Amino acid sequence: MSIYVSGSVAYDRIMTFPGYFEDYILPDKLHIVNISFLVDDVREHCGGTAANIAYTAALLGEKPITLASVGKDFERYERRMQAVGMSLEGIRVVEDEFTALCFITTDKADNQITGFCPSSMNYPCKYEFKTVDPARDLAVVAAGNMQDMLHFPAQYKKLGLRYIYDPSQQIPRFSAEELLESINGAFMFISNDYELEMVMKITGYSKQDLLELTPNIVTTLGDQGCFLLNSDGEVHIPAVLVEGAKDPTGAGDSLRGGMLAALHQGKGLIEALQMGTVAASFCVEQHGTQEHCFDLETFRSRYDKAFGSGEE
Repeated sequence: MSIYVSGSVAYDRIMTFPGYFEDYILPDKLHIVNISFLVDDVREHCGGTAANIAYTAALLGEKPITLASVGKDFERYERRMQAVGMSLEGIRVVEDEFTALCFITTDKADNQITGFCPSSMNYPCKYEFKTVDPARDLAVVAAGNMQDMLHFPAQYKKLGLRYIYDPSQQIPRFSAEELLESINGAFMFISNDYELEMVMKITGYSKQDLLELTPNIVTTLGDQGCFLLNSDGEVHIPAVLVEGAKDPTGAGDSLRGGMLAALHQGKGLIEALQMGTVAASFCVEQHGTQEHCFDLETFRSRYDKAFGSGEE
């Protein structure tokens, strides 16, 4: 019984800007933008969509197979993955490239400006599936190498494997036909509200049109939680708010990791998304996308407090 998570593995350099981006952006001068932000500090963390999702799923007792390409500087990341029990089976090392590097600047309103250097992510991971169990295995296609993002949905459909399609930052790089082909047949299409609007604009499809391609659409809304839309209607799952939240970076990936673990453990969609929002609440308490940590007892306690134990 396996979970496959394709996407990126990257080093994140996260910077905090003590002001508001909007105060530095002149709408009538966008054609000649020249802006410098003086940041308070910079922290380097392990990140990347696939690794972030897999990390949180691993905290919940799973051992996802991360499908991604990394570079010659991967050694310290590798040690960290091994320390938390993350599988290295799907990792391809590209010896003459560096691991992808992400620069994230966050302002006081939690708005973010991100720069991303793909480096090794320019290479497909070339993972070959040996044995799959369509009845029990689950996959996520997150933002990563473009070839992988086109290849894996087609591969999963051939294998009869349930997969969640999560193109996020890579959406603008796909044609309407490519997006629709990958969404078609997916168990779920997940995005934030901005990304959903982008997909609808590129494809010309409404949410109801997209439901003809996939049975479940999940839209995340930051500290407002998320919505699940399917044939039963639309359900709002509230966020689990915490005091002293430090950094929203990676919260969406943590939600996906928590949801993925729950689905793999046989939970229903509503409970899985509730578990995802609980996982995200641990992430925002720390700086970095993989700095949060919890044991199952602590996780269950926070879940019960937010959503109830379900026991009579």
